[in-house]
Amino acid sequence: MKRIWGYISGILAMFFFGISSPINKIMLYEMDPLVIAAFTYLIAGMFLFAIRLSPLKERILNFINHDSHSEIFISKKDYIIILLTAIFSSVIGPIAFLYGLRQTTAIDASLLLNTEVLFIIFMSFIIFKDILKRKDVFGIFLIVLGAIVLATKGEFDELFVNQNFIGSLLIIGASFSWSVDTVLSKFLSNKRDLILISALKSSIGGLLLFLIILFTGIEIIVPSVLLFTAIFSVALAFIVLYFALREIGSSRVGAIFPLASLFGSFSAFLILGESFSILEIIFGSLMLLGVYILYWDPKVKRNKKIKPYL
Repeated sequence: MKRIWGYISGILAMFFFGISSPINKIMLYEMDPLVIAAFTYLIAGMFLFAIRLSPLKERILNFINHDSHSEIFISKKDYIIILLTAIFSSVIGPIAFLYGLRQTTAIDASLLLNTEVLFIIFMSFIIFKDILKRKDVFGIFLIVLGAIVLATKGEFDELFVNQNFIGSLLIIGASFSWSVDTVLSKFLSNKRDLILISALKSSIGGLLLFLIILFTGIEIIVPSVLLFTAIFSVALAFIVLYFALREIGSSRVGAIFPLASLFGSFSAFLILGESFSILEIIFGSLMLLGVYILYWDPKVKRNKKIKPYL
């Protein structure tokens, strides 16, 4: 049952992440990316702290930590990890993503976010000495191929002054930043108070971005739709993602990452009216296939005794 709830939480997190792309694209028509990022994470942090101070806190934490060996104590080392994850997930990642989204389509941005899985695999290979199999190399090739074609649109002349290409590079940069956050977040997923951890990550990032806004003097406009992305695509998404990491492990959470791309692409089609080109359909599908190959383990089907948790 725990494993089922883990998958449900992971899918829910991917849905919240995915639908944020077209909504952010709409806000970019009137707002500066820094303002969107700053107030998204500030509002998310305030919302989470409000929950933590409310009677709902214990109910939520008891549900999240039901029948699990969570840690109550948060050490100095944990706070350092929280600070690092806040910088990567709530400062660098959203800035790169929103500036990139402003220069490309929401569909392309959603598909290019699949490169996050690629970075997670490479970090696991370098840091944790994971072994790459032949199928992994093929999966990596498909993701890289898809990313190159989607980023360039097959047009290599005047590549570095092409607005879409620069935007795609920023999206890939955001994917790298969020992959660092995903890897580091695994070390925090066994803590009991996931609400506090998520609130701190959001608030630290939001405050740092807000200080940048004050320093640069950017005009501040906060539309009501920003509340949706702040509460659902950041605040609640952080909590359910931590829960999923704990229940099914980082590899299985990584395996459902492509769902965020699918949710983002189709919501961009429905909300923004963006159309899928032949290139996007073919090479976006190749990227999704590459992600599936990376996480596909034939042993799981043959051996039912393999542990469900990492």
